[in-house]
Amino acid sequence: MMIVSNSLFSRGRRLVLMVGGEAIQSGFHFALNIYMLHVLAPYDYGVFAISMVMGGAGIAFIRSLCGMPASIWIGRTMSPRKAHAYDVTFGSVAFFLAMGMAVPVAGLLYAWQIDSMIAGGLFVGLWSLRNYLRTSYFAQRRSVIVSWSDTCFTAVGIAATAIAAWQGGDILGNVFDALAFANGLAIVVLLALARRPVRITLRPAVRRRYVGLWPQLKWSAFSVTTILAQGQCTALMVTAVAGPAAFAPIAAVLSLFAPLRIIATAFDNMMQPELSALVAQREIGRVWGQARFWSLVMGAGAIVYGVAVFALAPHLKAQSLAGLEIGSTGVPALIIFAMIMVYSIPRLVLEVLNDFWTLAMINFSAALVGLAAILAILVVASPSIALAGAAVSESIVCLACWLAMKRKLDLADRSGRQDTSGEQEQGKRHAY
Repeated sequence: MMIVSNSLFSRGRRLVLMVGGEAIQSGFHFALNIYMLHVLAPYDYGVFAISMVMGGAGIAFIRSLCGMPASIWIGRTMSPRKAHAYDVTFGSVAFFLAMGMAVPVAGLLYAWQIDSMIAGGLFVGLWSLRNYLRTSYFAQRRSVIVSWSDTCFTAVGIAATAIAAWQGGDILGNVFDALAFANGLAIVVLLALARRPVRITLRPAVRRRYVGLWPQLKWSAFSVTTILAQGQCTALMVTAVAGPAAFAPIAAVLSLFAPLRIIATAFDNMMQPELSALVAQREIGRVWGQARFWSLVMGAGAIVYGVAVFALAPHLKAQSLAGLEIGSTGVPALIIFAMIMVYSIPRLVLEVLNDFWTLAMINFSAALVGLAAILAILVVASPSIALAGAAVSESIVCLACWLAMKRKLDLADRSGRQDTSGEQEQGKRHAY
C-alpha cells in the first residue's frame, strides 16, 4: 500500500509540475489572445493567429523529429552517459531546425507587409526550441527546473507585453518583440538551472547516431506532416482562399479553446516516457487502464471547459467577432478539442510502438476528408462554419487511433504470451 501511495504521489507531483507550468503559459497565451482580439483589426489579428499556427507547426515538427524520440530513448535508457548522448544529438538537430523555421516565417510576414518580420520569425523559432528543451528535461525527470523556466517565460512575457501595450504604435510588432525576448530568456534560464555544458554540434558521431534512427523517424516526419495538414487544414484553406482577415473570426474562437491544447501537450510530455516503459515491460493491461482512465478524464474536462467558453463568449466585444454566431463555430471547435483529448493516449501508444506508418495513413486519410469538406463549405457557405469540416476530420482520427491501438496491443499481448509459454516449455525440458 505504501509503494502504491508513493507512486501516486510521485505521479501527481509530476503532473502538477508539468500542467502547472503549462497552465501559467496557457493563461498568459489566453489573456494575450483576448487582448490582441480586442485591439487589432481583423487583418492584423489574422496575421497574429496564423503566426501562432506556424509556431504550433514548428513545435509539432521538432517534437516529431527531436522531442518525441528524445522522450522515448532517454526514457528507456538506464545509462546517464547514453541519455546525455541522445540529448546532445536531438538537441543539436532541434536547434538547427528551429533556426531554419524562423527564416520562412519571416519571409511570409514580409510578404504580408509586416514590419516586424524578424521578431516574428525569431518568436516562432525560439518557441519551438524551448518546447524541445522542455520535453527533453521532462524525460530526464527534471520537472522542477522546467517549471522555473515556464514561470520566467510567463512573468517576462506579461511584463514585456504590458510595456508593448503601453508604448502603443505598432502593437503587433511590439508583441512579437516581447514574445521573442521572453522565449529566449526562458531558454537561458532553463539551461543555466540545468548546470550542464551546452553542446550544439553536428560532428560525425552525432550525425551517425541520428541517421541510424532515421528509418524510424522518417515515418514520424511523414506522420507529423499529415497531422499538420489534417489538424491545420482550416487555417490553411481559409487563409489561402480568403486571406488572413477571413480566418480572424475562426482564430478568435479557436483561441478560446487554446488552453486545452497546451494542457494536452503537457499531458503528452508526462505520459510518453511512462507508456514507453510499460510497453517495453509488456504491461499491456496497465496501458489499457491508463488509456481508459485518462481519456475519460480529459474528454470530460474538455466538455466542461467548452460549456464555460459558451457562457463567456457572448460578453466578448471585438471586431473579429462582430456578427459571428458562436454556435456555428464554437460547437465544431468543442468537438475538435474533445476528440484531441480523447485520442491522446492511443496516439502516444502508437508512437511508442514506432507505428508511425499507421499514424501517417490515419492522418492522411482524415486530412483528405477534412480538406474536401472545408472546400465544399467555402464554396457554398460562410468561412465561419468551415470548422465543421475539421470536426469531421478529428472524429475520424479519434476512431481510427483507438482501433489501431487495440490491434497493436492485442498483437503485443499475444506475442508476449507466446514468449512466456516458450520460456516455460524450455524450462520444463531442462528440468527433465
